[in-house]
Amino acid sequence: MQTNRVIVFAAVAAAAAVAATSWYSVRKLSHYRLPSAQEPVAAEHATPGKVALVINPSKSGAEEAQKAVERVCAEAGIEAPLVLHTTKENPGQDAAREALDAQCDTIIAAGGDGTIRAVAEVLEGTDASLGILPLGTGNLLARNVEIPIDDLHTAALVAVRGMVRRIDVGHMKLKLLDGSEADHAFLVIAGVGTDADLFDDTNEELKSKVGWLAYSEAGLRQLPGKRKKVNFKLDGDENWQNRKVRSVLFANCGKLQGLDFVPDAKIDDGVLDAVILSPRSAAGWMWILLKTAFRAKNKIPVMSFYQTPGIALRCTEPMNTQIDGDPTGEVNELEVSVSPSALRLRTP
Repeated sequence: MQTNRVIVFAAVAAAAAVAATSWYSVRKLSHYRLPSAQEPVAAEHATPGKVALVINPSKSGAEEAQKAVERVCAEAGIEAPLVLHTTKENPGQDAAREALDAQCDTIIAAGGDGTIRAVAEVLEGTDASLGILPLGTGNLLARNVEIPIDDLHTAALVAVRGMVRRIDVGHMKLKLLDGSEADHAFLVIAGVGTDADLFDDTNEELKSKVGWLAYSEAGLRQLPGKRKKVNFKLDGDENWQNRKVRSVLFANCGKLQGLDFVPDAKIDDGVLDAVILSPRSAAGWMWILLKTAFRAKNKIPVMSFYQTPGIALRCTEPMNTQIDGDPTGEVNELEVSVSPSALRLRTP
């Protein structure tokens, strides 16, 4: 009997120690949020000198988009744009470099988020401004900066003559399963886990027919599943934290298809918002959905937020990754960072 009491007491003490450590870790992380953010750089007027249009010719509306940009340039007395096409092999990087070599100071990406991100990778850190014409399925960046997605003429007007705003650019460095490394820029949200499984599992044929609703169909299939153990460390923190998660998201801005999924995420504050999702079941996912849909301020245990300029993460088993909705492969480790005010973007 005495032995049993000792065992029970030891188990309770161990559980209390684990709980205290977990509480201290979360408390320590939550306190880290406050000093990181910076004030945004004020938007400015900038008259374009020479315009280039990097366009994905496979997108519906590509021809109309080109005509809209040409019309806006003509109305403004600007030289007709240099028109460059993307290819399946090169989604926009080479075209953007060609535009810079041609001394274009405003380079417009017409396509989906992948095309926009490819052009942004090249323009990051330069004096050239990025304009966007949203022709994709998600149009995540356009929605976050309130560029119209159903009015190409107005979008073209913003892309050519809009205010120039400096925004942050996220970077995700991946250690892939084959031992190679890859470094990707992202403008909206990158992630590891179930969110990446969703994008990897989306039916492309269905996506071409019903648009972003295809993601919902894939999401329902991804609801079941187990949590996976990860270790992560925020920039400036000495200790690794252990969590069982379904997804970890890294948000540069936080709106997804009308939902303000990460309310505190700002595209020009110099930090990323890391979101840790750890539901055990469909009920947990519903809890997350209700909190997001109703913008509830209360904290819930299955959804945690941390602001940080960088984060390192290790997976105990391989996990899928994505950037702005595009799958980027399975990893064992990754590092995420942000380049503050690194991209000049034309906005309304």
